[in-house]
Amino acid sequence: MTQSTPEQLRFPAINGLTVRADFNGGALSTDFGPLILSGVDRQIQLTHQMAEAFNDQRHPSYIGHRLTDLMAQRVYQIACGYEDANDANALRKDPLFKMGVGRTPLEEDQDLASAATFSRLENAATSRDLYRLAQVFVDQFIGSYSKVPEVLVLDMDHSEDETHGQQEFSFYNHHYRSHCYLPLFLFEGLSGKFITAVLRSGKRPKGNENAMIIKRVLKRLRDAWPETRIILRGDGHFSNPELMQLALDDPYTDFIFGMTGNSVLAGLAAPYIDAARKIYQLRCRLAKQAGQTIPERTRSYHEVEYAAQGWPQAFRVILKAEVMSLGDNPRFVVTSLDLPSPEIVYRDLYCARGQDENYIKQIKNDLASDRTSDHSFLANHLRLYFSCAAYVLHHTLRTVILQHTELSNAQPNTVMLRLFKLAVRVLQYKDRIKLQLPSQCPVKSLLLRVTEIMYQVRPPSLL
Repeated sequence: MTQSTPEQLRFPAINGLTVRADFNGGALSTDFGPLILSGVDRQIQLTHQMAEAFNDQRHPSYIGHRLTDLMAQRVYQIACGYEDANDANALRKDPLFKMGVGRTPLEEDQDLASAATFSRLENAATSRDLYRLAQVFVDQFIGSYSKVPEVLVLDMDHSEDETHGQQEFSFYNHHYRSHCYLPLFLFEGLSGKFITAVLRSGKRPKGNENAMIIKRVLKRLRDAWPETRIILRGDGHFSNPELMQLALDDPYTDFIFGMTGNSVLAGLAAPYIDAARKIYQLRCRLAKQAGQTIPERTRSYHEVEYAAQGWPQAFRVILKAEVMSLGDNPRFVVTSLDLPSPEIVYRDLYCARGQDENYIKQIKNDLASDRTSDHSFLANHLRLYFSCAAYVLHHTLRTVILQHTELSNAQPNTVMLRLFKLAVRVLQYKDRIKLQLPSQCPVKSLLLRVTEIMYQVRPPSLL
């Protein structure tokens, strides 16, 4: 008869006492996060709306896990730092993840879905499912406002999603020097709210492709807010005639795009660069005479009127005439805005788009939106949306429930480490479930605040 030896972790003795550890603690969990996430999700109904948008083609006789539960389980796992679907094989029995999805924690017949179930789910996605899911995110963004906003800034940017293997539509991109996808992300630049995203092939996008996507988003926003001022903002990839015309066709829409220089713009900028160079040289001379540090740069802001070939009309081009110790550094921005000064347009309006890259870093680095290793392009697209949903939950948690706390501006990873990764003992009785947290929990007061808010606020009724 084979005798099994329990797995033990060995540690050096402390004060003459032997230290050993095993995995026989019973109903314990290291993740308090699913309960918090489910409270947020209950308010905004995100995973429920995702399930409603997804066409479940499974035969009813063989369904062991509701589609709503699958969506919630996968999104909560990613939001807690478990980006791989294989993690579900261990977490399906975790009592806190089961409670987050609305199941009793200690009954085996209430176990969650395994990795194989998620593999089938991802590979069952169709292009229509993904289109409806994209609309869910836009509708979720609209529903996050309690009143009509006066101004929206649509920040758009592409991000490299490097691929390894034989993923469909993975192409070589010379700019990134890798085989990759190039997903498009849309955020609201003033609030950081996620609007929607589209997984794309690795090829550089053309103007008509960008305009096709933005046009659909604008239509949905306009249906909700006909007179809200919307500003399209992006780097040089988006300064194309199609998007410019899209903004011109809507009297309440403007744009501000970066643009690369050319010989014509260089000629228009030359007088301003020469003047900035003279000022910089004078400042350097005066600094040397006074024994002070040489200035790093001199810059000034100007505007010219310019129309590239193919543009629908001439537009206002903002020039940053900058001279540094390393040489000239002219920068150009094209905009349909006519009121702000050149300096405000460039420094305050355009440069603020850099925050969009921080949002992408959160969704990519903390929430693994680039975990697109499936062969199927559509399956990878669904994986992207799981990460996007995790971002929406994190953003709502930080900006609503954690508002005015030390975590109100924290990144998702920080929230996971401070608030989600807590040891919990689960006790289940006939009439109640009791959770025991560490007596010396460092975020005790914060948890009291968070859980009380979610308990007191009643979830919206489902239509």
